[in-house]
Amino acid sequence: MIASTTLAFAAPFGLAIGSFLNVVAYRLPRGESIAFPASHCPSCEQSIRPLDNVPLLSWLALHGRCRHCKVRISPRYPTIEALTALVFAAVVLARGVHPELALELPFAAMLIAVAAIDFEHKIVPNKVLLPMAVWGLAGDALLRTSHLPELLISGAAAFLVLFTAALIHPAGMGMGDVKLVGVMGLYLGSAVAPALFIGFLSGSVVGVVLLARHGMAARKMKVPFGPFLALGGLVALIVGPELIHLYSQTLH
Repeated sequence: MIASTTLAFAAPFGLAIGSFLNVVAYRLPRGESIAFPASHCPSCEQSIRPLDNVPLLSWLALHGRCRHCKVRISPRYPTIEALTALVFAAVVLARGVHPELALELPFAAMLIAVAAIDFEHKIVPNKVLLPMAVWGLAGDALLRTSHLPELLISGAAAFLVLFTAALIHPAGMGMGDVKLVGVMGLYLGSAVAPALFIGFLSGSVVGVVLLARHGMAARKMKVPFGPFLALGGLVALIVGPELIHLYSQTLH
């Protein structure tokens, strides 16, 4: 039942949301409206027909090029659409169909959008974080009332941990990262701990690889931390409780 629901709802819904996330990731950092004008080619500015705007499939059918000007369309677009579909399906498979999906799926979408924006523009926009913090608080109060104290404490604790790290090493991360983990805590609760661990671990691995390839010049490279935090958040959203259980078992 869960598998069929995932295929019938979560994955196609994820493709559609992924298409919207592409709009957010492109327009929001540029100060453009995410609603107007309608989808258009950023090169020739021709409006995109509905048939050419089908998530993933249209990019494949057009061989990754604009129908009008033939300029190549970045593979980032189908990648984000496919990734969102896979993540939505994984969340439903792992956590099941329940009212809290109203929190979990928007949270997953937010992490994907933040990762895309931070990777390209080196910013974690408040215009994404603030509404997601409000949605998280409202949803926690309505759907996870008994866990609200834990969620608030987790958000505050995660914020303080990264805020302290930012004070000690300000070149390593910005306040956008600090605010991001605070929002993550509101959705993940205690699972924000493995999210942070995965974020720091994956960031460290990439740092070591860059040092190995570029030597000391790698220290001057500005690698955004948001995508690593987003990766940790997605993993924790899907298997966070299991990771906490596994860790607790190793202590006994």
